[in-house]
Amino acid sequence: MKYLYVSIGFVSVVLGVIGIFLPVLPTTPFLLLAAAMFFRGSPRAYRWLMNHPRLGPYIKSFREDKSIPLRIKVIAISTLWLTAIHCVLFIFPWLCLKLAMILLATAITLYILSFKTRRR
Repeated sequence: MKYLYVSIGFVSVVLGVIGIFLPVLPTTPFLLLAAAMFFRGSPRAYRWLMNHPRLGPYIKSFREDKSIPLRIKVIAISTLWLTAIHCVLFIFPWLCLKLAMILLATAITLYILSFKTRRR
């Protein structure tokens, strides 16, 4: 089972890192899943993730106060909607895909806004 936990953890880290650059893929949930899997499967990998200078703060701040910094919210929602509008206007040919993109962007926006805003 440890190998399965560690494998799922590393896949989650990869998806979380991709999510930093792709607005429709959330970063924090994948990093939280990775932390949980590493906690069960490999204390060394868990320590690496929690002490990572770029990825660790995502997990620590969310675990502590379940909040997202205002700057991150603005960037995430702006990038999300720029991508969604671009796809709807220029990429997707069918109405069903356009509607699905708008619904997905709306759901992700509501999800992001459901968390407290952390101010510095």
